[in-house]
Amino acid sequence: EALRAVPSVKAVVNITSDKCYENREWVWPYRETEAVGGFDPYSSSKACSELVTTAYRRSFFNDAGIHLASARAGNVIGGGDWADDRLVPDFLRAWDAGKVLVIRSPLATRPWQHVLEPLSGYLTLAEKLYTCGANFAEAWNFGPEAADVRIVQWIVETLCGKIQGSAWRCDTASQPHEANTLKLDSSKARARLGWRPRLDLQTALGITLEWHQAWKQGDNMAATTVKQIEAYEAKALQA
Repeated sequence: EALRAVPSVKAVVNITSDKCYENREWVWPYRETEAVGGFDPYSSSKACSELVTTAYRRSFFNDAGIHLASARAGNVIGGGDWADDRLVPDFLRAWDAGKVLVIRSPLATRPWQHVLEPLSGYLTLAEKLYTCGANFAEAWNFGPEAADVRIVQWIVETLCGKIQGSAWRCDTASQPHEANTLKLDSSKARARLGWRPRLDLQTALGITLEWHQAWKQGDNMAATTVKQIEAYEAKALQA
């Protein structure tokens, strides 16, 4: 609504979540044309954001020349994420404190990716919206390769294999409903934006741990972060 009063704005990317889809627990990835919805309040809120985005685009923004798109990414990881109830930050906190990590849903399947992957997609999309306009004003998925869609247990066991002394266990208490399987189809972003993932999951986990280790050592984290961004950009240019 605020954007309607700012005539200088020409391109908008609204980042929602892969949780916006009406999850049917099927094995194939969700495409941008699938129905949005949500069993739990969080998923429903993301679906609502997508519906509002579509409504504003059709009702106001198309006529005003404001090009509005929505973006849906997978489960992002990366250095500097301190959020609660997120798998990798929870793992690192438990490791730092010498505690055993407690996992809610070890068999839940998620599309894991380093945070620089979807960020590169968002920037590419924003540029296309600004330069090419309405042809790109729609919904977009930015997810990992199929091989990097893994269960939670694989992530924690891989991390435990990289860090001596770390451990995890499953929480046996009753848990709120959570989707078991979630995958994204990013073929549209590949075909029309020229975007694709550059980092496999093992590499993504490795550089996330490198960032955390540098932080624990008291390194200059702005410099560390810029170095990781530059390495990612170099990898993208090599392709």
